[in-house]
Amino acid sequence: MRFLRFLVIPVLLAGADWPQFRGPNGAGVADDGVAFPVTFRTVWKAAVPEGLSSPAVVGTRVFVTGLEGERFVLVALDRSTGKELWRRTVERARAEPLHKLNHAASPSVASDGTSVVAFFPDFGLAAYSVAGEERWRTPMGPFTNAYGMGVSPVIAQGKVILIVDQSQGSYAAAFDLGNGEQVWKVARKEALSGHSTPVVHGKWVLAPGSLRMEAYDIATGRTAWGVDGLPAEMKSVPVVHGDLVLVHGFNTPENDAGKLLTIPLFAEALKGFDKNGDGKLGKPEAPSTHVTSIWIYIDLDSNGSLDQGEWEQYARTMRAENALLAYKIGGGLVWKFLRSIPQLPSPLVYRGVLYMINEGGVLTTLDPATGKLHKQARLRGEADRYYASPVAADGKVYITSHTGKVSVLKAGAEQELLAVNEVEEEVLATPALVDGRVLIRTKGAVYCYGDK
Repeated sequence: MRFLRFLVIPVLLAGADWPQFRGPNGAGVADDGVAFPVTFRTVWKAAVPEGLSSPAVVGTRVFVTGLEGERFVLVALDRSTGKELWRRTVERARAEPLHKLNHAASPSVASDGTSVVAFFPDFGLAAYSVAGEERWRTPMGPFTNAYGMGVSPVIAQGKVILIVDQSQGSYAAAFDLGNGEQVWKVARKEALSGHSTPVVHGKWVLAPGSLRMEAYDIATGRTAWGVDGLPAEMKSVPVVHGDLVLVHGFNTPENDAGKLLTIPLFAEALKGFDKNGDGKLGKPEAPSTHVTSIWIYIDLDSNGSLDQGEWEQYARTMRAENALLAYKIGGGLVWKFLRSIPQLPSPLVYRGVLYMINEGGVLTTLDPATGKLHKQARLRGEADRYYASPVAADGKVYITSHTGKVSVLKAGAEQELLAVNEVEEEVLATPALVDGRVLIRTKGAVYCYGDK
């Protein structure tokens, strides 16, 4: 009887839906023939529990997650009015450490139009019908991500795909969308802490991680192909453009081109700095201030000392350049770009132009096929911080700063600024674009903007 109830409440995905983080297949693009605003007016504002997940929009509903006390909350808002339709809660099982820019409710939900799946890092996965009926829960963790988990789930071929990159024991896993049971799980031996949400291409899910990107067969989890040469830390979503997959990553300023450090062999480091002779390097014995400054990211087992394996992993990560890379689907580097690479905002490809905004507000436009630079300049000509990813629709590109300034650009290589709109609060989440509306989530609210 419960199964029959599931059959009468599906909401079919429409062309204008935004069903996961960064919209359809994580591309950040909503081109459905609808006019989108240049200058904003507020259509509605809805208070939501505190969190940083980006809005997902399916049928008549907008979904965001939050944290209220010790409970994770999934909220469904009316797409037209912002009225709360329902909320569901999951008890927080633990409280793992978080980077100051992260939040326990950072991952965005994913939907296939019938089910809505939320990843709550301090609990696991939970799935509901779009009408709010709980379908299943799958506890997971604990996790050992130095930043706290931030990856969002994706749905493909009746499975929920989740990439778990952490200090030790990274893996990719698929769960049955119908019942939450694990279908497959594969180790990601190279991957360290990060939270790059994967994308789907045909029968594969493309999952960037430290130094390597894997293409997993969605049905089996088998690695169909992979590419090496990625940066050491991956947080952004890759973008598929024709027969290319475009991906970028940033580890530390010392990983910029021309600034790579020379890391001594472990035996050499021990000779000069292992004062207590235990064959390891404790934090007080660290051979440089760089080592101490990133200690929590290289002391992988958090035991207060570095063994040979951890030191060699540190050396590998410091040899990898921060870069934007274009690979052929199936493998093979086509081009790379090395200047002003972002850590958090994902790349955007729209109407033949690749857009990349770094945290300091430097906007880069390139030819996605060749990597040829069109223009690189500071957005709005002034300093600001950027953590949300750019999105695009209707010949416009929307780039949102941490201080809540939404720059609207005319699509094109020239970076022509049309308007700057003000949100009332700080913004870290990536906007959603639907129905000619721009939905922006702040820590405690969702704003819906239309044309002025």
